[in-house]
Amino acid sequence: MTDLTLSPAAHALAGALHAALRGRWAALAGETATPDHPLPDYRAAPVPDDLRARRAELIVEASDLAALRAALASGADAIALDFDDTFAPTRANVQAAYDALPWALAGEGARLVRPRALYAAQPGLDFGGEGSGGPGIAALCDLAAVLAAASARPPHLYIPKLETVAEAHFWDDALALAEAHLGLEQNSVRVCLQIETFAGVRQADALLHALRGRAYGLNAGRWDYVFSLTKHLGRSRTVPLPPRAALGMDVDAMQAYAEALVRVCRRREAEAVGGTAAVAPDPQDPRPALDAVRADKAREAAQGFTAAWAGLPELLGAVREGFAEARPAPLPDETPERTLARLTALPDAGTLSPATVRDTLGLALDVFAAWFAGQGVIVRAGRLEDTATAELARAQLWQWCRVGAALEGGERLTPAWYLTERRALLPDDHPAARLLDHLVLAHAAPAYFPREAQRLGLGEYAR
Repeated sequence: MTDLTLSPAAHALAGALHAALRGRWAALAGETATPDHPLPDYRAAPVPDDLRARRAELIVEASDLAALRAALASGADAIALDFDDTFAPTRANVQAAYDALPWALAGEGARLVRPRALYAAQPGLDFGGEGSGGPGIAALCDLAAVLAAASARPPHLYIPKLETVAEAHFWDDALALAEAHLGLEQNSVRVCLQIETFAGVRQADALLHALRGRAYGLNAGRWDYVFSLTKHLGRSRTVPLPPRAALGMDVDAMQAYAEALVRVCRRREAEAVGGTAAVAPDPQDPRPALDAVRADKAREAAQGFTAAWAGLPELLGAVREGFAEARPAPLPDETPERTLARLTALPDAGTLSPATVRDTLGLALDVFAAWFAGQGVIVRAGRLEDTATAELARAQLWQWCRVGAALEGGERLTPAWYLTERRALLPDDHPAARLLDHLVLAHAAPAYFPREAQRLGLGEYAR
């Protein structure tokens, strides 16, 4: 298996970033501190000019060249190239994505890029460093490839899965170093922060403050957030948490999540960007799916969001229409204590349907199997499923097994029940099965499955 190659400019930038930041990156894994002092009054960076009027951003897997070409011809208000949730980081995919960046970032229209989160490593790129080696830091490799490939102005970035102020400062310093290396003005690279972890919601204001010179907004990542919340609550809850179908935005805990982001944005004059429209319309009758997207975006607009993502080009019109149909309503003041109570007040799922559990299990296995095969997003039962929804599925299975959730018919969801059902779908030696067993049967829910796949030596991701 050959190593990855970067352009000379990208390789030089990645090397400089690794030399300066590898030690700090390694220390981030133990960082859990939260700010214990009030923030000063501040304002977020202005929304970039090329994003002010946009309502529908089309997210596309960075390695899917056909989808990238279709995106460029789609008429989207902005295009977001994704190295994170919809991206399977095989070396072939990483190389294809890096090679495509010069033409994917060129041309008219706003471009955004979501690099990988800070937990991810990149085998095949080893920049060493003082007293260290090992695989590259995926986020810094992606950042270097993206900024070196931009022929004119740099694209805007989405920063995923932020949890701590230390991570936010790490990103700010990495971007400042990259700007200095490339001769760009300070804060040329503008960013939107994805608030998609429970810790991130609780300190969204502090994260925005840490990146205030370049951060113009906060983005809601619904299923990644529920995944994070499930891991947090699953440590202590003794009753089963709800399945995904029972976690719509009409649930008060989910409304509290959206409102918390909007409150910070309004206080700091930042932009609130909504979630992804991730349905796959039936070609024979697309209206129900498009109506659902339109209603969901009208709900976000009423809450105070101003734009959102579409997972497919055919959803762009419905996203735009949803934002055109509603106006934001005032939000009442709320104490942090009240917000926290609402965020954690997920209802008891009660007795679970075996069909719901089997579907959750099948979803995780289907996404994992596709991911090992190099496909980052799949269409399943009329929905786009990716890393985020698979992470949620496996965390729910873990929590249900942990508490021995009651099933309709009188059984309980034990590890033995889980294994019987999983073996009916995939054999023990399949990498997707091995990964899911490791995640579901663990004493504590592991953080992110791509990192666990590397630790377990599954597929090419570990080499």
